Amino acid sequence: MEIGKKIKQHRLQLDLTQEELAQRTELTKGYISQLENDLCSPSIATLEDILHVLGVSLQEFFSEPKHEQVVFTPQDFFLSKNGDGTNTWLIPNSQVKQMEPIILTLPQGGQCEERLPFEGEEVGYVLQGKAEIVTLREKFTANAGDAFSIEGKKQHFIRNAGKGECKILWVTTPSNF
Repeated sequence: MEIGKKIKQHRLQLDLTQEELAQRTELTKGYISQLENDLCSPSIATLEDILHVLGVSLQEFFSEPKHEQVVFTPQDFFLSKNGDGTNTWLIPNSQVKQMEPIILTLPQGGQCEERLPFEGEEVGYVLQGKAEIVTLREKFTANAGDAFSIEGKKQHFIRNAGKGECKILWVTTPSNF
């Protein structure tokens, strides 16, 4: 592991000069330069002092960066039943994230399971067909190209109110599908 290179990366992220880091750690600029060029190795105590100034723990400093998947392809998606329809889970690990996107596909005349009240909200975008959002007191119609937003505290379900299949991009926050 190139300790000096990592120290330099953290120093530059904070927009500190070698001189400023040296002053804050009571080391010399020459020593910081040698360290960053991996010409010497710091003691554990010195490394802890430097990392404290840089705002990084020893554990963070020595841990490998986590690879975060950014793009998901259809091979990553999975399906589950939702009433008469199907959920296509777009982001497989979304349960650990703040938002949970799915595509809800409903056959003609079909409806999803009733959503019980929860703390959060949902937004949807009708990709295809005609959707009816039904709460205990009201019904709302959304056509292809329309979006909707509903508070999680309202018990509701979605019904396909058109001819043919209805597809909705549906996002819940926090994730709870």
